[in-house]
Amino acid sequence: MFLSKLLSHKLPWIDCKNEWNTEYCVEVLELGKRNFTHHTGFRTPADEFFHYEILQVSDSIEELGGIVWPLFYCLIFVWLSVYVCIIRGIKTVGKVVYFTAVFPFFILFVLFIRGITLPGAMRGILFYIKPEWSRLLDLKVWADAAIQIFFSLGPGWGGIVNMASFNNFRNNARGDSFIIPIVNCATSIFAGFVVFSVLGFLSHQSGIPVGTVATSGPGLAFVTYPQAIAMLPVPHLWAALFFFMLFLLGLDSVFVQIEAIISSVIDEVPKLRKHKALVTLGSVFIMFLMSIIMVTRGGMFILQLFDWYSASVSVILICVLEVVMVAWIYGVDNFIDDIYFMIGKRPGIVWKFCWMYLTPIILIVCINRVFLVLRRYLCMYIYHNCFSLINQQGMFFTSIIFNRDITYNGIIYPRWAIALGWLSCCISIACIPTYMIYALMRGKGSLLEILRKQLQANDWTPASEEHRIEYEEYQRTRKLTCELNNIYESGKCG
Repeated sequence: MFLSKLLSHKLPWIDCKNEWNTEYCVEVLELGKRNFTHHTGFRTPADEFFHYEILQVSDSIEELGGIVWPLFYCLIFVWLSVYVCIIRGIKTVGKVVYFTAVFPFFILFVLFIRGITLPGAMRGILFYIKPEWSRLLDLKVWADAAIQIFFSLGPGWGGIVNMASFNNFRNNARGDSFIIPIVNCATSIFAGFVVFSVLGFLSHQSGIPVGTVATSGPGLAFVTYPQAIAMLPVPHLWAALFFFMLFLLGLDSVFVQIEAIISSVIDEVPKLRKHKALVTLGSVFIMFLMSIIMVTRGGMFILQLFDWYSASVSVILICVLEVVMVAWIYGVDNFIDDIYFMIGKRPGIVWKFCWMYLTPIILIVCINRVFLVLRRYLCMYIYHNCFSLINQQGMFFTSIIFNRDITYNGIIYPRWAIALGWLSCCISIACIPTYMIYALMRGKGSLLEILRKQLQANDWTPASEEHRIEYEEYQRTRKLTCELNNIYESGKCG
């Protein structure tokens, strides 16, 4: 939608002289002259453009309103683009991502060069790199950091494992596990310089402190940064580069997740492998239907609700289970031997220590941090409502669920919406214990026998017949070596 608006003579969010603007619209250069302590109703032109022209946002999540048709047409275009790019699976995705993943780096570098040459850029950069040590004591900061790195790096979603399965069997996965996190974090840090250099320029031009200018969530990408771009020379060019970069990054994320779903469906129902194009079309169409609610007038409230709750705790918990299953159930020594068979190099003691102890402990601490934040809000709630808690039955349980208010655009969500958010969080987690119970119920024998049998990774072998034969021979050789050296130990030669 933003890209389509660039066809106009001037950027539509540059001033308050448009039909969607209200009496609260104040141009950025005038904002610095206002008293923010007593006047909180002011809105920038970019803010009103985003909410009143692009989103045509409603008053709350309880008022979905009708479909915003321009957004709906864009939604169709986006999903058609996704389908065309992944129609042949990894063959097309692998070629498309060479452009969609690399070109954003070029745009980011161009925006960085432009940003650091702006007046006031250093003000924003210093705000970005200057640490506030007291914030390290804030549990919310640690919880948000943990969640952010899982969104950014992508573990626990299935996409990385799925894409890795298409690699050459002898691919150096150990090297990839170094490169990917380093590139990911370096890109995030570099993007921070790109953003805050421009925010420093916006602060310099408006007279508003950088801390006030800086926002998070959709407001940063669709309000604050576009507002700063509008003040640059040749703003259409910089806006086009910025929003095209966001579009490509969005496509990349969707490619990986959709392909993970399609691969899972085909693996579970092998008969569908011959009809992968239809499975892809069906998956894309179902997701298109599910996303229509996001382009209603109340769609942003729905989007923020799921973004807030759906994967905050669940993705970290899933990663804890993955690490525990590999290191402690399958066996870390077995896993190391498998890696040695694949790449010809045995991971060192540091890797073993991380898989067995450090990684699970850090992940559990991250989850604990999240719950500590929730508990703190719960204590605050109890302190302020202790008398009503005594007099009202069931309020304690309710206060746990609704401990932390979610807001968007200054509007607090109702309790039924918060309950829906927690439900979305629980659904992905519930699949794990549900299947465990199902597997235990259909098994034969005592509970201990069933449990022991279910915890055996009998089918963890290479996919191809050639590698499977080599692997079985490797396992026999390994076992024979253990017997000859009389070093049978628990967990080593099982």
